[in-house]
This record gives sequence, structure tokens and C-alpha cells, in this order.
Amino acid sequence: MSSPLRSQDWFGRKDKLGFIHRSWMKTEGFSDSVFRNKPVIGICNSWSELTNCNAHLRQVAEAVKRGVWAAGGFPLEFPTISLGEPFMRPTSMMFRNLMAMDVEESIRANPLDGVVLLCGCDKTTPAQLMGAASAGLPAIMVTGGPMLRGMWRNQPLGSGTDVWHYWDELRAGRINEEEWCELESCMSRSTGHCMVMGTASTMTSLAEAMGMTLTGCASIPAADSRRNEIAERSGARIVAMVRENLTPDKIITRKSIENAIRVNMAIGGSTNAIIHLKAVAGRLGIDLPLRLYDEISNITPVIANIRPSGEYLMEDLFYAGGVPAVMKQIESMLHPDALTVTGKTTAENIASAKCHNPDVIRPLDNPLQTEGGTVILYGNLCPDGAVIKTSAADPRLMRHTGRAVVFEDHEDFMARYDDPTLEIEETCVMVLKNGGPKGGPGMPEYGNLPIPAKLLKKGVSDMVRISDSRMSGTSYGTVVLHVSPESAVGGPLWAVRNGDEIRLDVENRRLDLLIDDHEMNRRLRLFKPRAPHYDRGYGRLFIDSVLQADQGCDFSFLVQSEKRDENGDYAEGTRAADKLPLAF
Repeated sequence: MSSPLRSQDWFGRKDKLGFIHRSWMKTEGFSDSVFRNKPVIGICNSWSELTNCNAHLRQVAEAVKRGVWAAGGFPLEFPTISLGEPFMRPTSMMFRNLMAMDVEESIRANPLDGVVLLCGCDKTTPAQLMGAASAGLPAIMVTGGPMLRGMWRNQPLGSGTDVWHYWDELRAGRINEEEWCELESCMSRSTGHCMVMGTASTMTSLAEAMGMTLTGCASIPAADSRRNEIAERSGARIVAMVRENLTPDKIITRKSIENAIRVNMAIGGSTNAIIHLKAVAGRLGIDLPLRLYDEISNITPVIANIRPSGEYLMEDLFYAGGVPAVMKQIESMLHPDALTVTGKTTAENIASAKCHNPDVIRPLDNPLQTEGGTVILYGNLCPDGAVIKTSAADPRLMRHTGRAVVFEDHEDFMARYDDPTLEIEETCVMVLKNGGPKGGPGMPEYGNLPIPAKLLKKGVSDMVRISDSRMSGTSYGTVVLHVSPESAVGGPLWAVRNGDEIRLDVENRRLDLLIDDHEMNRRLRLFKPRAPHYDRGYGRLFIDSVLQADQGCDFSFLVQSEKRDENGDYAEGTRAADKLPLAF
């Protein structure tokens, strides 16, 4: 053993405290043998019946335990809060930081030597990565996997993406209520997260790409027996990682995060990944400017033909070779020497990866799109940046000028967007304010504004939409998101008025309100903040402490203040409290 086990500060003591710790653990039926210098492995489980994506993780945890026991460790499962994307109000994003704190403090406070992170639904993956990165103990992630593809009248369905599609079809009168009801029972056929390249599939894929899972973990369907097999192997591997002292800060580096960004572009991943990767990087003092995403996007083609950018579903991606096959196709663009939880490098992990279906995972000479799926915009409407998922947008709208139709907040939008008297045409630009981190609150997925029914009935399938909120990674359309700074803090989006002209120019990475600087400044001087959404509790903490979208929406007091260089090293003597001993 390279160093004394941390858990021995609890279980190895010969005094009264050691007696208490061992005695209390024996109430669960464990024998003396478990205290004899065995690494104690925490299984951090985000299982919940309120998080259907993660509802199978109890079974996955049992597989992890088998692996830990077989490798000579002592597994102890513990729960944290669980974030269910479909149910939580106002948005699960508001509670990502709370879950990250729960994960970090649960690891830090308990007699653990290493931890296995069980995740799946959108925010559970970044929350666990953030918490584990801050806690600093050896950690490995086991993702829950995507659900099986939906099927309706012999047509494959993707949760999220096809919900939005068929909801528009219903509103346009192209399907009837009976067909809509049939779809409800056909959409989601198993536990597991969304089976399109939404935020859940994106973040689990990126966890693998940055080296925090065993190779091939991300895309195994939740219902596939191989999900439990890789969980068992992960349980065995974490015991070895404890002995090697292989901690997250050695794996999550600038190189590995750049690999994750590259993979995000290649798979046409969710725009939400930008916020989550920024937050994970911030926990380890890694500077991750927004412009880096755009630099990588410029030279990375989209090669995963997965909805909403493409045709297929995550089950198909798995059969085609999964994330390793994607990474193999773009291997020349990756940092091959990035260390991973396997103890090997990225290049070693994907050395034998093969693509078994070149229509699902395209070769570089036949990409779905020649540039990455996500673009960063700047301009007088978003001086700190905004994002657009070009791989899921209408190419005809990549350069567009239109009249603004403004909605002051989500309630205003819901009250008016289907009003037949709304003065809107397909050339207009829909603008939603007060959907950001503070204004939402929590930056809900309001950004994919439904097209008004009267335009759908005319055959309009896409139009430019702008907001300071997010959208589901399962969504599609010409949607500009994460406008920073947000309108609720007096950002330029607040100054947009009905009838203003807005120009979107993706090629030149611009988003501009077509008024002069004098008029912009005059309007912004009139800004008055709205009353805060909360005056107590976690909501108040969130509003007071959350950073803007371009900074990852983490809490200001959780970001690691010391910066690391591109090799991942800290300046001598500058490490903060996260490197203090984690002793009892």
C-alpha cells in the first residue's frame, strides 16, 4: 500500500473511537475481517423513484459491490439527492450545485478511501463529477446507460426529440389525439436516460471521453446485461485506484477536458455540456474560456449520426462501437497521453476500437457536418457569449436578420405564443427574457421556444429564437441560448424591444441588436432588477451565489481559485483547502 488508508482513521484505531466505529458498523452484520486494512469504497448512488432515468441503479450498485469484494475492498453504498429532469421545478439545473455539495460533503465526511459514482439523468453526472473533483479521493464513474429505443407503428422514437416533434405535429393538426395518446405509451420502454444525444447521453459520453469511466461504459443500454458487467469491473478497478492513489485531479486535466470538448463536437452533443464542463473544470482550477469551445468546433466535424442532429439513437451508437469508436475516428485530434481511470492513456484505451456501422459513426471524409455542432457567438447582445447548436439548426437561418417579438418571461410567453392575434411571421426573431441563472430562476430549459401554431399550420418548421435560458439537449432548431450576461442582471438582452432588428451571423460568430451604442446605453441605464424569487433557504443561496452561464453556473464560493497550467500543475504553494488532509 503506497500510503495508509484514510478509512483506518476510523476503523483502525485502538481507542474508544475505534471501538465505537467498528461496533456501530457491526450492527449491519459485518465481521472483523472488513476492518483489516481493506480499502473502504463508497458507492455514491443517485437512485430514486423520482428519477426514472436512474431507477435501475440499485441493481447496478449490487454489481459494483461484487467487484469491490472480489478485489479485496469493503463496499458501502450511500445515497445523495437525485435530480430528475422531467419532474423537478423550477428546473433540475437549480439543484445541480446542491447535489454536487451533497456528493462532496458525503465523501469528505465519511470513512472512505475511494468512491464509485452512479449517475444517469442529465444533472446527476456533472454534479457527481463536480463533487468528486472537489473531494479529491480516487473516484470512478459508472453511468446508467440510455433506455431502449421507442417504437411506434414500426418507427423508432427518441425521447425528448420526438416529443417535441409530435407535439408540433399535434398542434399543427397533422396527427390526432388518439395517435398522440398512442405515442405516450411507446416513447419510453425501459429505465435509463434519454436515448437521443441529449444532455444525459452527452454528459455520460463526455465522462468517458475525459477518462472518468471504463472504456465503452457510456453507451451500453440500461437494460443490457453488459451494463452490470462493466459495473462489476468498475468496482474492482476502484480498489486498485485507491492503491495507486489515482485521484480525479490527475485525470480531469486541461488535456482530458479538451478531449471531452472534441468528442462533444464530434457527437453533436448538447449545448448544456459547455456549462457543465466549465463547472467541472472550475472545481480544479482549470481555466476554460468559451472561445476554446469555438476553436475546437471550427476543426472538428460531426460524425455521430444521432438525433437530434442525425438519424439514429444511442442504442445504434452502442452497436456501432460506442464512444471508443467515435474517439478512434478522431484520434489524430485528441491528446493521446491523457491519463484515465484505467491507469492507461486515452490512446491505449481506444487502440482496438472499431466502427461497425459507418452510417452511424461516419468516417472523417463523410461527416454529418464539416464543423462541430456547437458554436460560440459574441456581439452587442451577448458580450460574454452565447451558444447555438448548428448541427440541429436550419442552415438557411445561419445568417438572418429579423424583427424581434419579445416575451418578458416564461409566463408571458406561455400566455401569448399561440394567440392567433400575435403579430409574428416566420422571418421574425422570438426573444425570451428572464430565463437565466438568476432570472429563471435556475436557468430552466425554456430556450427551445415552440413555434406559434398559426405558423406551424403554414408549414414553418424553424425560426430564430434567442434567450438567456437553456434548452434540452434533445431539442432542435435555430435556437440561440445562454446569452450572457442575462437580462435579470441588466444584460443587453434586457434592452431588446418589440420591433427591434436582430442579426444572427453564425459564420462571423455574431449576434447583434441593430441599435447604436448610445441607444443601447440609454436603455440599459433604465434597468431595474425584479424582486428576487426567494428570500430564504437554498433558493436564496442559489440566487445570491450563482455565477453566470459563461462561468459554468457554479457557486462562487465553490470554484477553485488557484489556476493550473496546461500540464495540470499548480504553482508551488498555491493549493487551497481542497488539498488539506481529509483525516477524521
